[in-house]
Amino acid sequence: MLTKDMSIGVLDSGVGGLTVLKELRRKLPSENFIFLGDTARAPYGVRSEEEIRKFVEEMLCFFDTQNVKLVVSACNTITTLGMDTLQKTHKFGLIGMSKGENMVLSASKKKKVGLFATQFTVNSHMHQKAYTAIDSRIQVYGIPCTKFVPLVEAAKFGTPEMAAAIMEYTDEAKKDGVDVVLLGCTHFPFLHREIQKSMGQDVQVIDPAAETATNVEHYLIEEGLYKMNGTGGTTINFTGDMEKAEKLVAYSMPGEKFPFNKVSLK
Repeated sequence: MLTKDMSIGVLDSGVGGLTVLKELRRKLPSENFIFLGDTARAPYGVRSEEEIRKFVEEMLCFFDTQNVKLVVSACNTITTLGMDTLQKTHKFGLIGMSKGENMVLSASKKKKVGLFATQFTVNSHMHQKAYTAIDSRIQVYGIPCTKFVPLVEAAKFGTPEMAAAIMEYTDEAKKDGVDVVLLGCTHFPFLHREIQKSMGQDVQVIDPAAETATNVEHYLIEEGLYKMNGTGGTTINFTGDMEKAEKLVAYSMPGEKFPFNKVSLK
């Protein structure tokens, strides 16, 4: 039986999900979180669907051992697979990344939206389908930002390589004439400020993590699993390169201290 006092699992293909974990912790301060980043096998966005599904099932089996009440997919590529198709025999609920529908549709006046995402997510067209289901006038320009994930995973912030990649993708979005850019990969909010600066003040850059956290809150309340009292804790788990991962945690949530573990999923 699931109870309020159980933890919430947060999974990601690498370190990008830390940006979602940060928002979840802000929104739900009484909850306990267990984060798992599969850094040993990142990135997922260039892999086959069969391979990604295998890896995700291994992560979900890890959370079976952690006594969690809910698992949040803090990864757009994994969310693209469909949470219902990943549920299988797991007793906990599954929630994926928000597509940012409410934020995007209220922000875009020109009905032209740039989607910065992995190749896998762009190819799925899931954002286009979600937006046009609400407003048929919306046009989504998917831009596979294939250089961002490895650069973020390597903590190449402020480097010439990162600056060149940001310019490459923002220049493409400008040519499309978009007035909103959605960060459709959880790695990309690490670069939110730089992307916004490059796009200019007339374009709004949106991170759907806040909307995802709100969806999680609503789910917990509806299921009677919302923990209102006390101060929650967080445990961080990675599958590879702990030193680099810990640096990215410090970059994402400066001043915070967490227990770190290296885990094997095989």
